[in-house]
Amino acid sequence: MSEREQRGESQLPANLLIPQYEQRTDDVVVRVEPEYLAEQSNPSDSRFIWAYTVEIDNQSGRDLTVTDRFWQIADSSGQVQEVRGAGVVGETPIVKSGETFRYTSGAPLTAPSGMMRGSYTMRTESGESFDIAVPTFLLDSPHEGHCFN
Repeated sequence: MSEREQRGESQLPANLLIPQYEQRTDDVVVRVEPEYLAEQSNPSDSRFIWAYTVEIDNQSGRDLTVTDRFWQIADSSGQVQEVRGAGVVGETPIVKSGETFRYTSGAPLTAPSGMMRGSYTMRTESGESFDIAVPTFLLDSPHEGHCFN
């Protein structure tokens, strides 16, 4: 038994690891990890459920509030939907300088694969607002090959 196995670490092939996407806007880094939720999906009913975990890493010298979000979600059948709203997961979190805010949300698709991209509007303590980019990330389920290369 290998040392990694003895410690209980996974030895999954690299192509089965959950990808992480990253985008820097000025001094704010957004990281996203999507995950296909097979137990909540039902491919025979065209129901493909995804979770995605987002980290907003504030490397600036000022505290920032996430005031709004924008998502563009495209699936492999060509459907595109846009989602706009206040804050994230029902909150308008303050991300203090040097700290990271992390949350998990979900997205249902009617096709096996897709992609998402978006932005957050951030507000400084002085009231200045600016947008930060969320990286484009793929939602490639095991029910379809990688369609968005």
